[in-house]
Order: sequence, then structure tokens, then C-alpha cells
Amino acid sequence: MTASPSEPRARREPYDLAVVGAGSAGLAGAVTAAELGLAVALLDTSAQTGGQFYRHPAPALGAVRPEALHHDWSAYSDLRGRLAASDVTHLAGHHVWSTVREDDGTWTVHAVTGADGTSERPALIRARALLLATGAYERQLPFPGWTLPGVVGAGGAQAMLKSGLVLPGRRIVVAGSGPLLLAVASSLAAAGAQVPAVVEAAGYLRYARSPRALLANPAKAAEALLHGTALLRHRVPVRLRSAVTEVHGTDRVEAVTVSRLDADWRPVPGTARRIACDALAVGHGLVPQIELATTLGCATRRLPDGTLGLALDDLQETSEPGLWAAGETGGVGGAGLARTEGELAARAVAARLLGRRAGDGRIAELRRRRDRMRAFADVMSAAHAPGPGWQDWLSDDTDVCRCEEVGAGRIREAVAELGARDARTVKLLTRAGMGWCQGRMCGTAVACLAARGGTAEPPAERRPFAVPVRLSTLASLDEGAADPSPGAP
Repeated sequence: MTASPSEPRARREPYDLAVVGAGSAGLAGAVTAAELGLAVALLDTSAQTGGQFYRHPAPALGAVRPEALHHDWSAYSDLRGRLAASDVTHLAGHHVWSTVREDDGTWTVHAVTGADGTSERPALIRARALLLATGAYERQLPFPGWTLPGVVGAGGAQAMLKSGLVLPGRRIVVAGSGPLLLAVASSLAAAGAQVPAVVEAAGYLRYARSPRALLANPAKAAEALLHGTALLRHRVPVRLRSAVTEVHGTDRVEAVTVSRLDADWRPVPGTARRIACDALAVGHGLVPQIELATTLGCATRRLPDGTLGLALDDLQETSEPGLWAAGETGGVGGAGLARTEGELAARAVAARLLGRRAGDGRIAELRRRRDRMRAFADVMSAAHAPGPGWQDWLSDDTDVCRCEEVGAGRIREAVAELGARDARTVKLLTRAGMGWCQGRMCGTAVACLAARGGTAEPPAERRPFAVPVRLSTLASLDEGAADPSPGAP
């Protein structure tokens, strides 16, 4: 059952489980919990389910075969069918900005509604348990020219193609680090774009150092082979240990400079070469989106690539009792791992709420599968972790914080001359990270520059508001005017 902000909700009393995020993990968690007898609310910002991985065109675009742009579409199709057949209340267009544990142990989920979260009416959902499946966002490392029109995130380019059936350009270089690059390049080439190169800053030899993880996850090797074959068919070269270190152009991208990198990601002198293109799709991995949990004080763990994920127990519960998480929130590992963790969390929630033992055969099987795939995810994270030398790409006038237009030189000055030693102090001295994205784009870069070549502390991601909220929304909470039921008359 799907409820829009303008429709009354069937249940007025607290749900058994509220799930935030309708991607692979959230869908698996919601439908499993409902099939086990729980009353479930599924909240998501998008009008459609599937998250970023299974993003697909709006019906109005008339796409005949949206599955052609996706890997493993059948898994999503199965979840979507189970959702349609269930009693899950799907609350589309709900942007969750805060979650609160009440004195009686239940959870209150605060959201704003509408396509961009600007609807006048706030929404409030109450539940006995909470599952966060909020996914991840792209990590960007700045370089000269990265603010030019035509530079988009690697995932952003894929989203444009999947949801809008458009390309960011006709001749597109794909660059950065991580396995997402292969998927993006193969889908762009299949859609008719020219891809003169895939530029990967890391290599693939580190995978070979963990043969057990590789052998235990043959599906990952098959997926890589699928994308690699597609690139060979479209004659797309892959340049390893290389990076785009500068973008050229006036009104938009006209070319990029690609340089070889040493083991620490420093450009090797004399290796720069120019590649003509009209777009650049770039991304250096993904960052778990965990601010809803960390604001509540949930413990985190440092991941092999330097980002933070939630610290979870064997049944996906966070350090905050009654709060579970699944998917990329615990570390980026792909849709298959997300589905497994979503189902595991849902079964653990059902066992807790229904007074059953969480140790049946299915849970044991899910735990083994989760551990196997999580081990591969850690290998992947380590293999593509940025080296400290990437900071040598930056000239002093390179914008690091795009929102506030703070250059690398100002950040270096704050560190060298004003004594800043962490990203928070740099933020106070330069305004880096104070813009609309709240540091999601520049947080990693600012933290690395503040560390002066040492180990950077990942951004803490503790914010009172996970998304922008109008003052009128906050005022309505004080006045007791927020509807406990979205769209209730």
C-alpha cells in the first residue's frame, strides 16, 4: 500500500517497524518484516522504490525496457512484487530529518514531504523499532577544474541515464576509483556515448592478496567479467594507477589531463597526457550515509577506505537498542549484501517484538552469507582507498568547498598559520563545509588537508537535521501541530 502526502494513512497507532530507505536493504527489510506479521511503514525520499542502485525512469518517459540499464534486475523485481502484495505502508516523498527515542522506548520519525521536501505539512511516524537503510553518497576529491559544467559524479552520470534516459555528454571520460567506474562506463557506452578511457587511480592487485574472499564471492568476479567484456566490446581502454588531475575548458569541459600515479597517488612527473572530451564522470568511492544514527550517539567503525560505517552486532542492531541498520550504512558492499542484511535485520526485529528466539536456520544462513560478502566488501574498500598523495593535485586556487568557494590555499593557511588541526576548526576559520551540502562534497578533502599528510579523521557526520527543514516545520512541532499521520485530515 502506497500513501502519498495527500492521502490519509490507514493505521493511526504506532507501527511495529519503521524502515527509512526503499533501496535494496530497506525493501528486503520491509517486505520480510511484513511477511512475518509486523505492521511496517517504509519511508523514502523518492516517488519510486529501488534506491540509487535500481533507479529507473518515471512512467511518463515511456521506457520500454528499464531493466536493460541494470544488473540483477530480477532481484529488485521480486522485492517490488512482494511489496505490492504486502500490507506495508509505503510513504513515498518523505524526507526524514530526525529520529527520536521516546521515554516509553518507541521511536518517532520526523519527515518533511514533497518532491524536494518543501511541502508545508510535516509528517510524524511512530514505531516500536527502527531500521535505517539510508544508503551512501559519492565521495569526491577535488582537482583543478572540477567545478566546470560537464563534470558530474560517476554515480550521477549513471542516475541521469537510468532515471532521465539522458547522457551528460557525447564523449565522456570516466575516472576516480572503485568498481562503480566499470559499471558506469559500460552503461554509458551501451547507451551510445563515446568513452575514451576509464581512469582508475588504484589497481586490482590488492584483490589478489585476499584469495579466500575472492573465491567465496564468485558472483562478484562474474559481475566484473560482465562489465569488462562490455568495455572490450566497445573498445574502452582502462588506465590503472592514473587519475584526472586537471579539467580544461571555458564554459564547459573540453579536455582532461590524465597523469600516472605512484603508490601514494602522487602524479608522476612527465606522464601527463591530454584527452579531449565534453564530459567527465568522476567519483572516488561511496560514503555511508549515517547521520540519522550518529546524531543518536550510535557507535561507528572506521572502514578500510577511511570512511565511517555503523558498528553493528551479528543481527544488524546498532549500539542503540531497538535501532537496526542494513546495507551501505555499515560499509559499502553492493545490492546483494544490502538485501541479505535487510532480511537479517527484519527477522531479528520480528524475533524481538514477537518474543521469539533469533536463532533459526534461516537467520544462521543469512549471517554466513552476510559475513562472506562483508569480507569481500572490506577487501574492495581497502583496494580503492585513496592514497595521501592526491593532495598534490591541488593548486592553491582550486576550490575545495564548492558551496562556499573556499580554495585549497585558504585551508592550507588555516592549518599552517592559524593552527587548525581538524576539519571542524578549519570549518570555523574558513567556512568550508558550511554550505548547502553540509560538507558531504568537501568533508573528506578538508579532513585530509587538515591532517597535513597524517591519518585524517573521518567527518563525524553528527547533525541535528539530516535534511534541510523549514522554521515553520519546527514551529509546528512546538505548537503540537504536526500531523501524527501524513496527510490525515
